[in-house]
Amino acid sequence: MNTLITSVTPTMSSREIAALVESRHSDVCGSIDRLIKRGAISGYAPTPYTHHQNGQQYSEYLINKRDSYVVVAQLSPEFTARLVDRWQELESAAPAVPQSLPEALRLAADMAEQNAALEQKVQADAPKVAFVDNYVDANGSKSLRVTAKILDMPEKAMIEALVRDKVLFRQSGNLLPNSLKQRDGLFTVKTGSSDFGHAYTQTRVTPRGIQWIADRYSSELRGS
Repeated sequence: MNTLITSVTPTMSSREIAALVESRHSDVCGSIDRLIKRGAISGYAPTPYTHHQNGQQYSEYLINKRDSYVVVAQLSPEFTARLVDRWQELESAAPAVPQSLPEALRLAADMAEQNAALEQKVQADAPKVAFVDNYVDANGSKSLRVTAKILDMPEKAMIEALVRDKVLFRQSGNLLPNSLKQRDGLFTVKTGSSDFGHAYTQTRVTPRGIQWIADRYSSELRGS
């Protein structure tokens, strides 16, 4: 029997960490760089990836389990529970290591099929991605209703997802953005008075916010 000696070490990308702690990816990478220089975590080389929306190439870090806890403790200790949950998901989904040549060949064939299916999906989504990009390039913010139409998402489901993930919250009958998301330039709040003298408050989505919602929720909500 041909035996393969293979070791698979699960890693978490710096982009995943940024999403978990609700921080900018650039801030997470900066923290990782500082921790590497101080010797607090292992030395990591940036790994290139291609952004699925604009086709541009950027860099990320692939961090092991121990070091991911150090990074999150540095950034936002209150999100440690989320990190624990995410590692449990990653480890429970980790594929079994092939122990023989036939098993390795079957695994390679399965991965080839998955890659082919993913490529077909990317091509099928290309018109939708281009449609979103056209709006993101435009100036001006959009209402939540218009944003849902642009992204081909049910308005109610989109709002419920944003409230569920604490991106928006309800206050006195209004939907308002989390202060961190507003500070990141994803939303603006418009206030004023109607022609009848009634005061109003409206949360609007910036072009950057439309892109963020598309990236975060397209697989969950688009076309549903």
